[in-house]
Amino acid sequence: MTRTVYVNGVFVDESEARVSIFDRGFLFADGIYEVVAVMDGKLIDFDGHMSRLRRSLRAIGIPESMTEDELLAVIRQLVGVNKLDEGLVYMEITRGVADRDFVYARDLEPSVVMFSQVKSLVENQATREGVRLKSVEDLRWARRDIKSVGLLAQVLAKQTARDAGAYEALMIKDGHVTEGGSSSAYIIKDGVVITHPLTNDILPGITRASLLKLVKANEISLDERTFTLEEAYAADEAFITAASTYVCPVVAIDDRPIGDGMVGPVVRKLQQVYIDHARDTAV
Repeated sequence: MTRTVYVNGVFVDESEARVSIFDRGFLFADGIYEVVAVMDGKLIDFDGHMSRLRRSLRAIGIPESMTEDELLAVIRQLVGVNKLDEGLVYMEITRGVADRDFVYARDLEPSVVMFSQVKSLVENQATREGVRLKSVEDLRWARRDIKSVGLLAQVLAKQTARDAGAYEALMIKDGHVTEGGSSSAYIIKDGVVITHPLTNDILPGITRASLLKLVKANEISLDERTFTLEEAYAADEAFITAASTYVCPVVAIDDRPIGDGMVGPVVRKLQQVYIDHARDTAV
């Protein structure tokens, strides 16, 4: 069974989907994207994803060609027609189609594509048993806060991690952890959750934003600061978050066990707190 996808105003079978070879997203990675999680057929943290989408569009000067209500209607139709109960919806907006030139015209019509993916997010081996990370040098461009489709550095980092038997890359800049290859990174030391502060060095994760509110609401200590790879090795617990992983425990970094090498109690609590939040607030 094939999927129905959305391409520039039309719902089509995935086998019939077409994007121009002159689309600037294809030629220059001139576009942005968002990934929204689906639980029980509903969308998680939708408002946050839409806010970040608008921010990314503004940052690179792409006009908003669809309203939030229009985007929501398309996503809900994709979820419904594909009978998606649990998984992800990917959306990409590029600057549009034009003959290849680095300089772009201001009146281009943005291209918008969306598709769904089935994925187990709530209960899977990674969230039950924890994952291993591989540290790699952070070679990404300076505006990591924009959710750009230019992801080659992340592709190479995550492939390096996978080739080393790890689940995810841990990006390192000047000896300090920035984030995961496609996730936000955290350590826990003496009961304090520590994560990189919001700067241009990291993506403002939507799952991260929701989780940090829950951390404070549950009276868990939080310290948004930079931390070193050595601090990560010495952490009591560690975890990553993303729309595609929710709260995922980390049990080893570079083959060094974190704490006792098992999923810790604070991470377990945060997993449940976030799942409860997601179910309560899904739209």
